Amino acid sequence: MVLADDDFATIVIAVREGRSIYDNMKAFIRYLISSNIGEVVCIFLMALLGFPQGLLPVQLLWVNLVTDGAPATALGFNPPERGIMNRPPRPPSEGIVSGWTFFRFMAIGTYVGLATVGIFALWYLNNESFLGIDLSADGHTAVTFNQLSHWGECPLWPEFHASPYTAGNNLYTFADPCDYFSAGKVKASTLAMTTLVALEMFNALNALSENNSLLTTPPWVNRSLLLAITVSMGLHFAILYTPWLANAFGVVPLSASEWLIVILVSFPIVPIDEVLKLIGRQLAKNQAAEKLD
Repeated sequence: MVLADDDFATIVIAVREGRSIYDNMKAFIRYLISSNIGEVVCIFLMALLGFPQGLLPVQLLWVNLVTDGAPATALGFNPPERGIMNRPPRPPSEGIVSGWTFFRFMAIGTYVGLATVGIFALWYLNNESFLGIDLSADGHTAVTFNQLSHWGECPLWPEFHASPYTAGNNLYTFADPCDYFSAGKVKASTLAMTTLVALEMFNALNALSENNSLLTTPPWVNRSLLLAITVSMGLHFAILYTPWLANAFGVVPLSASEWLIVILVSFPIVPIDEVLKLIGRQLAKNQAAEKLD
């Protein structure tokens, strides 16, 4: 760079670009690792609690390879943050993932996993209402937590029966009541997968900045990210509402009220990360003050 142009202004521009590239690399890593931790937590909790397999392998592959890909790539186009040149130089020994960053990965990932498992269990455990939203419209049968976590013992329950329920244009009936926990989990599985997708779209917005609030760095600063989220959600809508794709992915269409539940369960990831960013800003201020002392 110096050989080509030794103008000081060019050096400043190059440093600014370098910091921006580094920030975008961290955003990419932050988004993918926290999202993947969420998927691991989800699978681990399902197994630990003894629930039926909530997400099929083909669904996990779709989320990882298709739905996540566009937002992750778009984070590489984040513009430089405000005040990027006011930061002190980064210590050469500083790693990309600090202890605080790893804690944030785990906190966000844990919520992703809990929310995904929670909405799967919610459908089975409740057929009345959730936050004022009616869950009984499809007519499914509510079970107890013990029944859901010991569903493999279903043949030993002589009194158990599962009512038919509707999903899209399909009526699911069960000649064997125990099929309610295998073939009958299609609605619960769809809710879980859709919640996971929605969580990761909100998480992509969180990843725009490491410490700046979304009020300071709003989503529209990176229009490529908004386009990527639109494409990812469009693809998800396609597999939900295209019959042959729905059959291939083991999902069913969701109603407006079910989408509302998905959004209510998914959106809290934004305020949770806002609190973590606030703590991160305070930690950065404390570190800067210590260096001045």
